[in-house]
This record gives sequence, C-alpha cells and structure tokens, in this order.
Amino acid sequence: MKATVVLSEGAGKRIIAKGVTAEPAVRRALESGTVVVTLGTTNAFVAEELLGEPIDRGAFAAGFIDRVLNVNARLGERGELILRNGAPWEGAAEELLEGLAAGDVVIKGGNALDPWGTVGVLMAARTGGTVARYHALALARGVAIVIPISVRKAIHGSVSDLAMHLGADRIEHSMGLPCGMYPLTGRVITELDALELLFDVRATQIAGGGVGLGAGSVSLLLEGEDEAVTGAFELVRSVADEPDVELRGRV
Repeated sequence: MKATVVLSEGAGKRIIAKGVTAEPAVRRALESGTVVVTLGTTNAFVAEELLGEPIDRGAFAAGFIDRVLNVNARLGERGELILRNGAPWEGAAEELLEGLAAGDVVIKGGNALDPWGTVGVLMAARTGGTVARYHALALARGVAIVIPISVRKAIHGSVSDLAMHLGADRIEHSMGLPCGMYPLTGRVITELDALELLFDVRATQIAGGGVGLGAGSVSLLLEGEDEAVTGAFELVRSVADEPDVELRGRV
C-alpha cells in the first residue's frame, strides 16, 4: 500500500517527538537511566511526549529563527527536562554532569542537517551553550545523543565545512545574532525516521514547503503493508491541526 501525507511544522514536530519516545536507547534510559531533554522548539514536543502532559512550550526554547537569528525572550523561565528512571528529577547541574554515563541519553535539536547525517547547531553563546556542556562529555563516556530534527532543515553542503567559516567574531553583518556552528553527531530522528520507528513503513520525502497553512510543511510518501501504512496515515491525520510553538524574540 502507498499513501501520501502532508505534515505542517507543528504536526511534524509532534511526529518526531513520538518517534523519539520509540527510539530503543530512549526507552531503555527511561526504565533505568537518565534522559536529558535540552531546550528547543521540537524538544518541547519531546518533553510533552515523555511527560504525557502539555508544557509551556513558549518557555522551552533558547535560540530560534524568525525574521532574524533570535533568542527567546522567555529564556530562563524554565530549565531543561531531566528524567531519572522515567520520573522528573531536579538537582544540581554539577551532580547531573558528574553522573551521566553509558546508558543515559541527551536529546539535543539542531538547525541544519547535511547529506552525511551531521547536524549543525548554531551557537550565539560565546561559550558554546548546550553543545559545549554535553557533547564532548557524552562522546567521552558513551552517553547516547539523540537529535530530533526536521528534514526541512536539510542543507546541500557540509556542516563541518560551514563550521570553519562561521563564528561570531568572523561575521561583519548579521540579521540578528552572529553565530558559530557546531557539528553535532548522534542518532538523528527526522519525520521519516519517526514514522519508520513507529510503524513498519518506508517513508520518503516528496516535497518541501507550500503556501499559507502549508508554509514550512513536509510532504511524504509512505509505503508498506496495508495495516502499517493505514496506521501511519491515521496518526498523521490525527495530529494535522497541531499548532507550532509561539515565541517572542529579544532581537
């Protein structure tokens, strides 16, 4: 069976979030381990799926892009979501970092996805922000890195090459905040990966973007056995009206 679907930005983020909860490394860490959900618009949906309840999405973001490279005006109102053995945990940042080990998961979004699966994270913070805090530590200890990101953010070039050209002090003119870029590696979960994790289907992107309500949308082809494709199709229909995160910037 074949089916075509259109995912709005909000619907796409909801599907990606559901896929993250189905990722085996995340499921294992929820049972006996630590899951860190860093701030981000897609990660706001991930936090809701893991908690099983709505959150204030507008406060669960740091940097974002609207007409410029911006930062959330509400940054600092809430912190990252930390789950230990599936339950929310609040403790000192030093204790969290000291305790992270193999079997734990850090969930971090990004801004660009290159053809080789490397994710680019824009960094406005001069100290590197979230990636500086977690990435090297995770690689050193074997902590899993899960990266929810839309195929809308696909680029044609190399993130690693871009990182060599960017950097706040190299930018003379910028629409918004000048940034560097960090090449992030880990388990990438796009809308395609999410639907394939949730259902025994093959998902292929057939179009990107649109007009009006379709601006920022992703169109997919789903292929597989009748039951699997029907299940995936109905899930997409059920989240079709999911609103995206509303943010107000400081810039």
